[in-house]
Amino acid sequence: MEKFVIFDCERMKHPNVGLYFFCKQLANNLITEAEQRKQNLALYVPKSLKGYWGDHIQYKTISPFHKLFIPCSTQIKVWHISNQMSSYIPHGPKIILTIHDLNFLYEKDFNKQQKYLKRLQHNVNYADEIVTISEFTKQDLLKHIDTNEKPISVIYNGCNLYQGEIKQPQQIPSEEFLFSIGTILPKKNFHILPRLLKDNSYELIIAGIKSDYERMIMQEAESEGVSNRVHIIGTITEGEKHWYYQHCKAFVFPSLSEGFGLPVIEAMSHQKPIFLSPYTCLPEIGKQFAYYLDKEFRGEIMREQLKKGLIDFERRDSIAEREYALGFSWQTAAAAYWDIYQKYL
Repeated sequence: MEKFVIFDCERMKHPNVGLYFFCKQLANNLITEAEQRKQNLALYVPKSLKGYWGDHIQYKTISPFHKLFIPCSTQIKVWHISNQMSSYIPHGPKIILTIHDLNFLYEKDFNKQQKYLKRLQHNVNYADEIVTISEFTKQDLLKHIDTNEKPISVIYNGCNLYQGEIKQPQQIPSEEFLFSIGTILPKKNFHILPRLLKDNSYELIIAGIKSDYERMIMQEAESEGVSNRVHIIGTITEGEKHWYYQHCKAFVFPSLSEGFGLPVIEAMSHQKPIFLSPYTCLPEIGKQFAYYLDKEFRGEIMREQLKKGLIDFERRDSIAEREYALGFSWQTAAAAYWDIYQKYL
């Protein structure tokens, strides 16, 4: 009887968000790793994505009633849940649960925190083994959730090596520019970025799914007198994103709530100076290759940090930065996940 591992790609129903790219990139490499190990992998996908990886791959499609019950044959030995808050949990296979972050602890009010902690605890209770995407997330998990001494591994995300066409976007700054990307939400802390534009001619490009938080960013830009140089451009293609990475003066990422921060590694792979918030997992990921903004995000101090960082970066060996970024490999991540699956096959 053939034995199968199922990788859950349910979150790919939402494009242009981090979990979409996590599932896509990891699935690509899990498929390759499965072929090399002569193991059987199936993908749990929305109906619209059946066949996305080709007809030679086996698929299990999501149904609304799966929130109540997921029928599984005895051939399915391992089920890898890729989203810690998933409502799709089968009974029977061994469960591997990837936990990306506990961001709700930093974004939500007390009642919602308790609600999400309860949901996460429920899913952890069903898991046989847990993976976190950073040491920071692991420590957060151990602090707030009873893991019952279940095995916990840290497997870093890979760097999205873009092989497609780098496409010039419609919104091209007329001056040197700073670039940032992410869903336009308060946890991303984008509203502090206009402070970096005072007393210089830089423009600021922020890409990502828009929300009402955009107003707060633009209010900050107006108060600094730089609103004409702040551009919130919405979602962009992969080709456009890598054009901005390639051409920006610096990549700025002041997030207050991250599990890993994939854009940081992507920007590093383009050998760009990186300026990060000193909070959550970002120092763990950026290490000595990034510059860190003032803890209180004071404009005058941050502008001085930006100025000195750009000068310092010109003297540094950015090849070492790129090599560090490329060390975050989806191939390495897929192999580490398969080592875990193998224990239960």
